Amino acid sequence: KFLFNYLLMKQQMKEQQKIKVALADDHVLLRKGLAGVVDSFGDYSVLFEADNGTHFMEQIKKHGEPSIVLLDINMPEMDGYATAQWIREHYPLVNVIALSMYDNENAIIRMFKAGAKGYILKDSEPPELKKALDSVHEKGYYYSELVTGRLIHSINKMDAENSEAKNQTELSDREKEFLKLACTEMTYKEIAEKMFLSPRTIDGYRDALFEKLQMKTRVGLVMYAIKNGIVTIS
Repeated sequence: KFLFNYLLMKQQMKEQQKIKVALADDHVLLRKGLAGVVDSFGDYSVLFEADNGTHFMEQIKKHGEPSIVLLDINMPEMDGYATAQWIREHYPLVNVIALSMYDNENAIIRMFKAGAKGYILKDSEPPELKKALDSVHEKGYYYSELVTGRLIHSINKMDAENSEAKNQTELSDREKEFLKLACTEMTYKEIAEKMFLSPRTIDGYRDALFEKLQMKTRVGLVMYAIKNGIVTIS
């Protein structure tokens, strides 16, 4: 009996040392499979699961604070965007990794602004999930190469050439205004209305910035704006 209790206590201590992960996804089979993969990594254990953001709020109060949350974006009742914002406000030490079926430009922007520290596609292989968990735990962030690799490469290239400051000083006030609005959920048409310009003029601003900053997507513009302090994520 003493040996059994000792082994049980040792096992419990080992479990307590594992990095706690919470899962929020309304697809039960996918969530259960994801939980099995996370548990199989050895260094991680699933603290609790939730069907949506509302359920997540209940579960975290019941089970305690995880280190990392794997958060589905599209969920009923309370989606991933709202849940990420709630986590950032109430549990700022909890790191969120967004889960998505699609490499969607607007979804990436919205999750960055909501406070996500990583973004990974649901069809990723287990080693990439492990890499994402390790990176967020150790560094505080992870951006999938598939999603943002080209953007990170562009930013690193700008750093290497010491062109960051030069690029920013070359931006006009109107270009900076456009960049700030590009970091919102507005469409280009809505940005044109906000700036009292024609959609064609806005397209011109966008294309000029693509060329000037060596970017190819709206996500790239957002990453540049965040990195250079044109917009801040609180």
